[in-house]
Amino acid sequence: MIEVNFYEPSEIKDHLLAFAVIIARTEGRWVFCKHRERDTYEVPGGHRETRETILETARRELREETGAIDFSITPVCVYSVKGKTSVNLTDEDESFGMLFAADIFSFEKELHSEIEKIILSDGPVSNWTYPAIQPKLLAEAVRRGYLR
Repeated sequence: MIEVNFYEPSEIKDHLLAFAVIIARTEGRWVFCKHRERDTYEVPGGHRETRETILETARRELREETGAIDFSITPVCVYSVKGKTSVNLTDEDESFGMLFAADIFSFEKELHSEIEKIILSDGPVSNWTYPAIQPKLLAEAVRRGYLR
């Protein structure tokens, strides 16, 4: 079973933050990504690269996966995923990431990544790539008042 927990940034050491996930909106609509190899949707995000700050990771992933050019981005909280996943090898493993909220003001004309397309939606999608994780991240950003 997958467990998602939330923390304040001061509670988790920075070097443990391996992922950045960005709940993004544009003109009042949610932004979701469709990977070329999947038929499901997800929010932008990905792995932290060597020597990147977690904010740099979030900015890079948002640009790569949505084509965002002009945007504001704000840290929301730290999250963890505990349980066996494609990253966690056992039920006891726990991985950490930073959740961000972003408002996108403009996009590139085309995407240059593994993302096939983005969709803009008035509400959350129903066919999530990570249904045990990403809806909880979106709900937490809304609960904390970062997105409406």
